[in-house]
Amino acid sequence: MAKKSKAAQTPPAAGPVRPVTIAFDVMGSDHGPEEIIRGAAQLTLDTPHIHALFVGDRGLIDHALSSIRHNAERVVVHHAAQFVAMHEKPAAALDDKRDASVLVAAQLVAAGEAEALVSAGNTGAGVLACARTFKLIPGVKRAALATVYPTQSTRGEKDDPFSLILDVGATVDATADDLVAFAVMGAAYSRIISRNPNPSVALLSNGTEAQKGPPRVVEANARLQHVKGLRFIGNVEGVDIPKGTADVIVCDGFVGNVCLKMLEGVHETVMALAKYAYKEKLLWRAGLAMLSGGFERIKEVTDWEQYGGAPILGFDRIFIKAHGRSKARAITNAGKVAAKAVANDLARSIQEGLKAS
Repeated sequence: MAKKSKAAQTPPAAGPVRPVTIAFDVMGSDHGPEEIIRGAAQLTLDTPHIHALFVGDRGLIDHALSSIRHNAERVVVHHAAQFVAMHEKPAAALDDKRDASVLVAAQLVAAGEAEALVSAGNTGAGVLACARTFKLIPGVKRAALATVYPTQSTRGEKDDPFSLILDVGATVDATADDLVAFAVMGAAYSRIISRNPNPSVALLSNGTEAQKGPPRVVEANARLQHVKGLRFIGNVEGVDIPKGTADVIVCDGFVGNVCLKMLEGVHETVMALAKYAYKEKLLWRAGLAMLSGGFERIKEVTDWEQYGGAPILGFDRIFIKAHGRSKARAITNAGKVAAKAVANDLARSIQEGLKAS
């Protein structure tokens, strides 16, 4: 049973905005429940239409809420006695732990107690919990994990410096059918979340020619050229990823995960080299001081906490997977993304796009 949390209340904001309840799996992240709760609690203060359903150990949740400002009218706690740790194998863990917080949270969303799920716990367990609980959108055979990455080009009404890449780990051996569905899903997400009305979509391959790549990529290329309402620009190569040649890049989960980890490594290496250069020579230090504004910009656009998390696309419910190292700010932003996806009916938009494929 869920119960209302006790805390100082804030007056409700005016405005005919439909309330959205987000289930937060508060267990299993690197920093523990408090950062998840703190980030979600901030939403209940700053965003009047968002309600938080905390799922996890009630004692830990109540203890954290006792010292965190939140709007008690927009917070509900649901006890789940177990959780899946980062090191555990997802299938075995969910089989053994029927009361695992991420599984319980997914079930609450499926039952209509909430409209979206946010978790910073074990990624595989989150995807599997959704697969066991949610339904796939008609026309989707397998879900995709998508993420944004910084690019040289900007896009959308806010000059967003991010592109979207999918899949990055949910479907390792994607078929041509999967790649076509990923393209439609990625475009729909980009239109809704990035406010990019006509995103360009490309397949990642080892050459820009339509016949380059494995058979599944060649087949997907031929089919995507005829999908109505989709601005498909063909194949792109790895060098095009940081340039932002396409707003949405489509690949299988194996390739996407390798690319994502490479991008993360490049950023960490560049920042480490800058620190090394700063310490080594006065001349280098002077040069880096002149470039400090540029490095701040790099830090800004590569800050994953500002976009919150990665969506799992393809299910009839919204799941935003936050990074395991997420702190409060990232969770707050993940909740905002989830609420925006719900408010704009992302699943329906994807389904309509798939009808044209």
